[in-house]
Amino acid sequence: MNWRDLVLVAVSFVAGAQNALAGGGSFLTFPALLLAGLDPRAANITSTIALFPGQVTTGIAGRNLVTGAAGLGFATLFGISLIGGALGAVLLLTTPAGVFAHMVPFLVLFATSVFAWGSFGRRPDTAMAARLGVRGAAAAQFLISIYGGYFGGGIGILMLAALTATGVAVRQAGATKNVLAGVMNAAAVVVFLARAHIAWGLVLYVAIAAVLGGQAGVFLLRRINERILRAGVVLVGLGLTIGLFIDMR
Repeated sequence: MNWRDLVLVAVSFVAGAQNALAGGGSFLTFPALLLAGLDPRAANITSTIALFPGQVTTGIAGRNLVTGAAGLGFATLFGISLIGGALGAVLLLTTPAGVFAHMVPFLVLFATSVFAWGSFGRRPDTAMAARLGVRGAAAAQFLISIYGGYFGGGIGILMLAALTATGVAVRQAGATKNVLAGVMNAAAVVVFLARAHIAWGLVLYVAIAAVLGGQAGVFLLRRINERILRAGVVLVGLGLTIGLFIDMR
């Protein structure tokens, strides 16, 4: 294990805790995997696979609060997320690595903006005032799922906004989006396992460290200021965006 692997393990532990506390762990693992020598597309695929076990445990923990939305049963949302996640993953694999590398700065900027808006700008009461119909809710979840399978940064905030806009209570929306995020990433992981070359050594480092970090995050959930954590994620995202745009030049 070299120094880059040690950095990756440390960052992955923090990312697991970050996901448990506030979300946004992929903002940490993605640049760490780039530092480890992966190209942007491989780093995105590796991060998705490695963080998936932690998403499963998080989803299971809140399963009692899971609900449907806007007249759509949870089973329907489950199916939409599964199909959308698989389509997004296929789309990623059909995108040439060079093209994806040029898209990444814009994707990170979008994801960072969404995360910042959801963390500091969006008011739940305002979102609750709007209402999506059945078709609107289904379309929103489908598009979010495709984006989730393709890149994934910010999907939690996007789903939380969509679910609360249908009238779902924030606590139930949070538990539901955790499960649906795991569903769309499960579909993506299956596609990646079937069609992509996986850096299994790096996956193992990230997965183990992230799961352990997630357990630490659960322990610290009531002991750390969440706004400070979210601000840290936004700063990481902005720094990564700037660095990626500089590399494009």
